[in-house]
Amino acid sequence: MVGKKLLVLFLLLISISYACHEKENNIALVTTSSVEADLKEQVSKYPDSLPLRVKLIQLYSDSSDYKNATKVIDDAIKRDSANPELWNIKGSVLYQSEDTMGAITAFERAISIIPLPDYLISIGSLYAQTKNPKALQLADDLLGDKNAKAEKEAFFIKGLYYSYTGEKARSIEFFDHCIQMNYTFMPAYREKGISLYDLGKYDEAITVLTRAVTIQNSFDEGYYWLGKCDEKLNKKQEAIDNYKTALLYDKDFVEARNALNHLTSK
Repeated sequence: MVGKKLLVLFLLLISISYACHEKENNIALVTTSSVEADLKEQVSKYPDSLPLRVKLIQLYSDSSDYKNATKVIDDAIKRDSANPELWNIKGSVLYQSEDTMGAITAFERAISIIPLPDYLISIGSLYAQTKNPKALQLADDLLGDKNAKAEKEAFFIKGLYYSYTGEKARSIEFFDHCIQMNYTFMPAYREKGISLYDLGKYDEAITVLTRAVTIQNSFDEGYYWLGKCDEKLNKKQEAIDNYKTALLYDKDFVEARNALNHLTSK
């Protein structure tokens, strides 16, 4: 699903940011041709090091080896099942492997141990994607907790919920709130652009997405959706150019590759 990549990053950044800032006890990784072997050896030597496990999980995830990524995190959970961060990371890995319900279960386990704002953001995003009205309650909880400092994320969750439930015009209001709070928040631009696209307002979507790629010129999904809008407006060359630019920044962007091949084969 084309919307998945950015949401995955949104979730993984939450999970990994915590783990990577945990003290690593001055453990140094040896740089060799076999990064996986080195990491596995280090994990075996220092089994309680979460940062090392996160690096190994990321290595597997980057190569779409979710089976091994899940095994690494499950091994860690066996050692410390009461650690909410482990369940949060597991939720991210399961979501990335397209096991959405498994991811929700893992995130729910994390917040049952301690309802940290980061965990609420993760599960709230998935509740929104699965059209679960719990997303709105979680967003309100975040908005009501001034110490959470997650107003932008709460509005984003609400926008996602209304987008996935088909209330596109209403979703745009919440994405606008996000952008007003942080004009560099790319997920909000992307989702607003998609909502406008779904409403058939292609010129308005182009305006929003053009602003996004101007602020962050490496925003590959922005170029992809610009290409989609160009196609709807019968601007074939512009669409081709935007798909090519998306692939310039992410050569593995499958949807952009397929869209480009479709246009150039005509």
